[in-house]
Amino acid sequence: MRLVAADMEDADAFARFGLPGAPGTDEFWAAAGAPASKPAEGGGWVTLFLWRGPEARVGFESWSEPVPLRRWADSDCWYAEVRMPERLRVTYQFLVDDVAYADPLNPAGAGGDRSIVATPDAPEQPHWPVIGADEVLPLPRTRIRWASERLGGRRTVRVHPAGGGGPVVLLLDGDDWLYLHPAMTAFDSAVAAGELPPVTLVFLPAKDREAEFTCRPELWEAVRDELLPLVAESGVRADLDRLVVAGQSLGGLSALYAALEFPDLVTRVACQSGSFWWTPDTLGLADPLGGPVGGAIAARLRERPDLSGLRVAFDVGEHETRMLPHCEPTETLAERAGATVRVSRSASGHDRAGWRHALLRDVAWALA
Repeated sequence: MRLVAADMEDADAFARFGLPGAPGTDEFWAAAGAPASKPAEGGGWVTLFLWRGPEARVGFESWSEPVPLRRWADSDCWYAEVRMPERLRVTYQFLVDDVAYADPLNPAGAGGDRSIVATPDAPEQPHWPVIGADEVLPLPRTRIRWASERLGGRRTVRVHPAGGGGPVVLLLDGDDWLYLHPAMTAFDSAVAAGELPPVTLVFLPAKDREAEFTCRPELWEAVRDELLPLVAESGVRADLDRLVVAGQSLGGLSALYAALEFPDLVTRVACQSGSFWWTPDTLGLADPLGGPVGGAIAARLRERPDLSGLRVAFDVGEHETRMLPHCEPTETLAERAGATVRVSRSASGHDRAGWRHALLRDVAWALA
């Protein structure tokens, strides 16, 4: 756990974060807003989280164990000072028993029960608007009802022509990019700014991530033989000959697997924090990341397949200390196999809030 903090000695301590008045007073709450940070002794930041309600904890997306809040005297003010490293953007929520809440003081939300905070030195994320937790994100008008014979079940796949449409960008975990993070708006903005060519976004939702995104052919056979023909018939301009697959975590694993095993289909990949620790046995282990370095994908890459037709952008959160040992050899092996490789590190942990900028940038690079 990265926390730590002793109780604040007096109300003046809150003033160091720009908060006037005694904690819990109307003056105090009128000035309270998103978590505020100040430099920490020895480097990094101390960030103040405030909560007005029952006893709660602050839960973080992958970066830290939940941090308990302290109550100020007998007021309705609960708080925690959390020590954060340099360059961190993280998703968090307040946990009250078994219920999660977004931060009502923070305008930056990610779905109905999450908020986003960044240290002052975290890079900006142009094109991604600040969206409140209670706001409903816009959805693409075109939707495909896909009843897959290979995968089973039915799912709704949304299609959006950013800038009028062009090469297809297949977004794995598509529902996250529809309902938690406004990818449609961000891609539209990047295209309008000239940082991306016009593209056609295809938001592919997952029904069973472990079954669909691990190294199995069924998903990619279904994409090739069932989904992409439906996209071609949707009436939206879509260049199926220039396909970019964008995936995160298990989705990143699946995207690179597709490039290895379906090279006629996938030649451009944007991979954020790919789960390259995966082997057929690791998901059942108490410590899945404790298995062979680079997992099944690194083993396949050591066979030196010809990847000379592949462009793949790798990005990993710089605070993902246990993921980096699996990702780094995978990046090196892909380049040795002939792929054109781009490697970067985001100011985050294993968190979609940190992958957002890399998604736009790396799709643009893949299409260059």
